Amino acid sequence: MSLLTLVLTSFFSFAFDRITGEPFASRSEVIAQNAMVATSQPLATQVALDILKQGGNAVDAAIAANAMLGLVEPTGSGIGGDLFAIVWDAKTQKLYGLNASGRSPESLTLEHFALQGLERIPSHGPLSVSVPGAVDGWFELHAKFGSLPMSSILSPSIEYAKKGFPVSELIAYYLQQSEPKLREFAGFKETYMPNGKVPAKGQIFHNKGLAVTYEKIATGGRDVFYKGDIARSIAAYMKEQGGFLSYEDLANHTSEWVEPVSTNYKGYDVWELPPNGQGIAALQILNLLEQFDIEGMGFGSQQYVHTFIEAKKLAFADRAKYYADPAFNNIPLDWLISKQYAQQRSKLIKQHKVAKRIDAGVDHGDTVYLTTADKDGNMVSLIQSNYRGMGSGMTPTGLGFMLQDRGELFSLQSEHFNVYAPNKRPFHTIIPAFITRNGKPWVSFGVMGGSAQPQMHAQIVVNLIDFGMNLQEAGDAPRMLHFGSSQPTGKTMTDGGYVSLESGFEPKVKRELLKKGHILRDSVGAYGGYQAIMRDPETGVYYGASESRKDGQAAGY
Repeated sequence: MSLLTLVLTSFFSFAFDRITGEPFASRSEVIAQNAMVATSQPLATQVALDILKQGGNAVDAAIAANAMLGLVEPTGSGIGGDLFAIVWDAKTQKLYGLNASGRSPESLTLEHFALQGLERIPSHGPLSVSVPGAVDGWFELHAKFGSLPMSSILSPSIEYAKKGFPVSELIAYYLQQSEPKLREFAGFKETYMPNGKVPAKGQIFHNKGLAVTYEKIATGGRDVFYKGDIARSIAAYMKEQGGFLSYEDLANHTSEWVEPVSTNYKGYDVWELPPNGQGIAALQILNLLEQFDIEGMGFGSQQYVHTFIEAKKLAFADRAKYYADPAFNNIPLDWLISKQYAQQRSKLIKQHKVAKRIDAGVDHGDTVYLTTADKDGNMVSLIQSNYRGMGSGMTPTGLGFMLQDRGELFSLQSEHFNVYAPNKRPFHTIIPAFITRNGKPWVSFGVMGGSAQPQMHAQIVVNLIDFGMNLQEAGDAPRMLHFGSSQPTGKTMTDGGYVSLESGFEPKVKRELLKKGHILRDSVGAYGGYQAIMRDPETGVYYGASESRKDGQAAGY
């Protein structure tokens, strides 16, 4: 038994009583030689695996899985939302980044919100809707890397949408939670409430509207969504609902290929996408943690928890000020993720007390995640979401999906980097991640969970590298989350926020944190949904992990 195992056995009161692995691990890693898929819903995993067995590559499988998740997990995804991806291309031995997030309506102005007396953008309804970028993201990925025709890739989802599928446990729960606040919006009941109720666990659910939409996309390509019948239907619906998203907004949409950015953490290069997403917050947290002896502190210790939370606060202060659409702002990206900046900022972390307020540094001037890997060594890290679970409530007639409410994440403060403007991409929470070592792919991973994602990304990296956990253990390990930091929407932290510790942390750790001044609050269901694939650089064997917090599955062959 390892020293870590002995320590963790005393730390955690729960265990799975497995004969191998750490006490908190829910299962073994999945290991396969040819290909691997990990998603948050088993039917989506199986669809992607079938695509790989038919000769499709990792990108084909990722698109197929994402389309399937839009059907079987509408509580976190769908083609009414946006998409981000990091792709390892085995042929060029390089990482590629795709930002497929949509922009705000051209006809909606900042002045409109002021005239409405609004201090923030509503979470639901027409004002929060931005252009959905996911479908364009599929076709960008497919044009650059795909192998099978889109008709083959979308075929399984079309069949499931027509014939129906049994709703899984967590999806049924979130549908029930969403129904009271979304049923008032036109189109929701017709799409998601057959027979007057949202489907329960195990109930067969059909979405024939989505089947027709997918069929049109499969045969007509991305233009049918952005310039054809679907675009006209979305625009007409939004006009009826008093919204601003127009046919022209959809027709003018483009995705952007971007260079992933990284920091080296103890010999491993951790990769994220640059803003308008929040991925670099994970890199900032890791740079700060590197200034301390995290391995010596030990997993689950009050020293580690305290240091991590304070590092998160520092990173999120910069996140609140600087993370926005780079087309509208000069973001000091290189400085924010530099080691020099981390060394300066780490001096603000005090081991004996909690920071109540943190200002940004001064520069030099409910989501789905999936990952796939194929026999040739290609790997995809892809995340896609509508925001706030199902989205805005705006459900265009007969199309089978809901439009996102990402526009809520703009600030209405006129001098803010992330202030609302027409044709601007909002600050984004969804982030894919990747780790390489010595220029070779190692881990493709992501963790669902809104603004908590950078915290969980950093914890996964630390679990793998500092604490030597395997891929499954790194995701199953109890998590800590800090809430209440300053936000890109304009909110400022003045009270230090609060900390939620997942079940499994020792009571005396909580007592020590309280003594330092941390505010602790219980939280249920906030700890994300991890999926990951690791590639052995010597053998090429894949390891897959899908945690117990979701309905998901990792599978390979």
